[in-house]
Amino acid sequence: MKRNTGCHPLDHVHSRRNFLAGTAALGAGAMAGLDGFSSQLVADTLKSDQKRILQIYMQGGVSQLESWDPKPGTLYGGPFQSIPTSVPGLRICELLPYTAQKMHLLSVVRSINLNTDDHHQGHMFMEKGRRGESAYPYIGSVVNKYLAPTDSPLPGFVHISTRGLTDNTAGFLGSSYAQMRLEGIVPPDNLDRQQELSEQQFSRRRDFRSQLNQQFTSRRPKALVDSYDATFNQAAQLMARKDLFEKQSEDQLDRYGRHDFGRYCLMARTLLEEGSTCVKVTHHGYDTHAENFNFHVEQLGEFDQPFSTLLGDLEESGMLESTLVMVYSEFGRTPKINHRYGRDHWGSAWSMALGGCGVQTGAVIGATNDKGTEVVDHEVHGGHLFHTYLQALGIDSTANHDIDGREIPIGDPAVEPIKELLA
Repeated sequence: MKRNTGCHPLDHVHSRRNFLAGTAALGAGAMAGLDGFSSQLVADTLKSDQKRILQIYMQGGVSQLESWDPKPGTLYGGPFQSIPTSVPGLRICELLPYTAQKMHLLSVVRSINLNTDDHHQGHMFMEKGRRGESAYPYIGSVVNKYLAPTDSPLPGFVHISTRGLTDNTAGFLGSSYAQMRLEGIVPPDNLDRQQELSEQQFSRRRDFRSQLNQQFTSRRPKALVDSYDATFNQAAQLMARKDLFEKQSEDQLDRYGRHDFGRYCLMARTLLEEGSTCVKVTHHGYDTHAENFNFHVEQLGEFDQPFSTLLGDLEESGMLESTLVMVYSEFGRTPKINHRYGRDHWGSAWSMALGGCGVQTGAVIGATNDKGTEVVDHEVHGGHLFHTYLQALGIDSTANHDIDGREIPIGDPAVEPIKELLA
């Protein structure tokens, strides 16, 4: 594949801001005169044009044999059966009965080989599309940079997780595009303005801070100030939308589940609806070196209904057409079952699911052998997947980031997207 080094990553994507400018230029009178043109049409167009991404990260390494690539009755298949899905001929593990009914909205990649069994290295490869540690940004930060509207009412990249993940997700893109981590559905501290400050005083403080920053950066490198500004602006955005953290609807909790993951999925839907460009939800607890089967009954039992409900809600609202959905881990689990009835780290032959925006759904990409020990068809790794995510969202992954006049390839130029997955 040839890299087009002269184009902008979004040259071939219809610009939401251009659309807004164009409709504003028409004026109310001109718009009223257009046959069939309505405010609802404008709203629907903007909704479909604003691409976004939902990441469900199954931290620790979900077993492909207990999820997307079951092999019942084989040497390492384990005790669970496979079940039919809404896609004829596609079967997944019986631990995912609700997701099975939604598989026509997803595709499965069964042939991932990262050549690493290390948690951190696997995670970085799946997020950055590059091997090894580097200053490259996470997929969420890339999407935040190229897809988040300048007038977005919320931070562009929000990560819902109960653990203190402090990774520098933005890398060389800069802190403006980093994730904001939410501790579950708990509101961040100090979300309210100090009672002794009026709105006018608060605004004057903000303007004064901006003035001091400009004076400071006129004589010094501005990286630290930019980092501070990004954090301040994210906090200010959430302060303006503290209503997002009000008590969740009882009816919706009945649908999603009242456990933590159900609440996080409901919050993810709300954030996507309200303007976040990337929402990542981490479901912890899949590092099953012991009691693998019991743990997967528990973990996937918690995952299955909330995820399928969220997927169904995105479809019903029309947002799924413009929302890329990723369900992934840092690797899978060993086919061989150890002496503690567990499965260990396995990055050589495992699976993930993709759906929504730009994805050809109902597909199965690649295959492992009958024991699940190696890939036998269409082997891919994190670099191929990274290109695929971005191409599905309309971002030219073969173009370059422009970092202070220095061009850095967005995706690994040595690999291509999984073309069979792209709609």
